[in-house]
Amino acid sequence: MKVNQSETSGKYLVTAAVLVAAMGYFVDIYDLLLFSIVRVPSLKDLGFTGQTLTDNGIFLLNIQMLGLLLGGIFWGILGDKKGRLYVLFGSIFLYSVANIANGFVHSIESYSICRFIAGFGLAGELGAGITLVAEIMPKEKRGYATTIVAAVGVSGAVVGFFVAELFNWRTSFFVGGGLGLSLLLLRIGVSESGMFGKAKKEQNKRGDFLSLYTNGKRLLKYGRSIVIGIPIWFVVAILITLSPEFGDVLGVKGNVNAGAAVAYCYGGLVLGDIASGLLSQYLKSRIKVVYTFLILTIISIAAYFLLHNISLALFYFICFSLGFSSGYWVVFMTIATEQFGTNIRATVTTTVPNFVRGSVVPVTLLFQYLMGLFHGSLIYAAAVVGILTIGLAFWALHYIQETFHKDLNYIEE
Repeated sequence: MKVNQSETSGKYLVTAAVLVAAMGYFVDIYDLLLFSIVRVPSLKDLGFTGQTLTDNGIFLLNIQMLGLLLGGIFWGILGDKKGRLYVLFGSIFLYSVANIANGFVHSIESYSICRFIAGFGLAGELGAGITLVAEIMPKEKRGYATTIVAAVGVSGAVVGFFVAELFNWRTSFFVGGGLGLSLLLLRIGVSESGMFGKAKKEQNKRGDFLSLYTNGKRLLKYGRSIVIGIPIWFVVAILITLSPEFGDVLGVKGNVNAGAAVAYCYGGLVLGDIASGLLSQYLKSRIKVVYTFLILTIISIAAYFLLHNISLALFYFICFSLGFSSGYWVVFMTIATEQFGTNIRATVTTTVPNFVRGSVVPVTLLFQYLMGLFHGSLIYAAAVVGILTIGLAFWALHYIQETFHKDLNYIEE
């Protein structure tokens, strides 16, 4: 049988793009969640304890998320102007160098600078990778490809936990930086999106971030794309990152390890992303799947708050359940990608997840304000923030467009 060379070459290019996007997201998540895993030991090593440890931990998390927010805009515009691959590998290089530098810090000031630069770099990889994969895959199979990227990617948090268990926090940052730099070797053999190449040749405004704000309908669509993902990071940034503090308040029988909580949560996220991605292919709907997983998230959060004096094993199982139920990140990202035209798709796909990550800043500030209002009650403060974020997600999802069968080869006017 004669093999079609162009067909074989095309399959190789698709496989290479999916592989690089998946491994890039793996290192992205490893580095992004590593801080949550090593927050306590690293800050103790720098001399912080008690409330100053918690406050500095939230400060560093917010600095990292601010970097993600600003980096999302920068890399998104660059992705539509210069190309998806330009951003994919540029962002990997920046966050890898920042994480290696993070292993050498000896003050909260230098720690915060490294977290900001790392966050800025981390902002570009996922959006560029998902945009590239979505544009080169047939529309009927986009969900499978993005599911692979997400499933491989979120497992980086689990690996981060085991690395942090085997090595000290400084070495853990070195490992993350080394993994990222090694990915640059995979650059050879990955080609740019054909849709981007076509858009580049045409006379249109590419990467016009402000165009998202000059049209009311487009702005609402953009805002809703962001809001449906915020509950995921409420779970990760509040319930999981601060799990040792919640464990004390809930009377968990044993010392809750933040790294273990992150590992269990992201183990659930891996399975949740696979399940939500495959379910969206089976149902031929992104929207129905997100509704389902938001309801599961409510059930898991209720269990987290209401079950007191439980064993450490059961608490970690609830962390796993929180991860699984909020594991609709892949579907959320695919929805955002499919909402907009080729000339601003990378801008949207890169800024949306980073605006969601950046929402951690107002979410944690609101959480801290409510703690003061409720006389230091972690439970009441977190419950109010959870109700608000999930309620907004349901509102946004009600108006969002179903995009499963949408053809992506068009320009946004």
